[in-house]
Amino acid sequence: MEEILDLYAQPRDARFPLVCLDESTKQLVKEITPPLPVEKAKPERIDYEYERNGVGTLFMMCAPLEGWRTVDVRSQKRAVDYADCLKMLCDEAFPEAEKIILVQDNLNTHKAASLYEAFDPAEAHRIKQRFEFHYTPKHASWLNIAECEFSALARQCLNRRIADMEMLQGEVAAWTDSRNQSKVKIDWRFTTADARIKLRKLYPSFHGG
Repeated sequence: MEEILDLYAQPRDARFPLVCLDESTKQLVKEITPPLPVEKAKPERIDYEYERNGVGTLFMMCAPLEGWRTVDVRSQKRAVDYADCLKMLCDEAFPEAEKIILVQDNLNTHKAASLYEAFDPAEAHRIKQRFEFHYTPKHASWLNIAECEFSALARQCLNRRIADMEMLQGEVAAWTDSRNQSKVKIDWRFTTADARIKLRKLYPSFHGG
């Protein structure tokens, strides 16, 4: 925990951008009965019945000090999908960075070995060398700033029925573009000093003898 909090306290350095990565899903549902449109003094009316239409996987990658984020919408969350995200980060998002400081949780695919499942050894090694991996503690995913971005995405974009992958990709892309154009940053204020006070029960107790 303190390792992650110390990273968040570091000033912005373009050579070593901080990026937080997380995954989530969105249930896709089709309307069975077309919604009734908005009328004077009447909101849009949506029938409670719907048809399930699969699940979309969202890979959220955000650089909180840059005011930047991107969401890769996919149909699966395999090791090779995660590897593709890392390749995009180092080759497209931050090609000039010396090392990308990556914060993520302990999901079994979130490891350098996934690169070797997706690419030949030379390419996998090249991408791996561009990253410095840091992991949030188990049961402490709230330490991942990418969860803050997912919360905003859920409230501002995904809080309604979305019918299919094409619609999901389009809506998420529009939300991402708008947020990036505004360069929305996240002001993380919880520090290591705060943790030692508010979460002191997590620390061992020492008694003088």
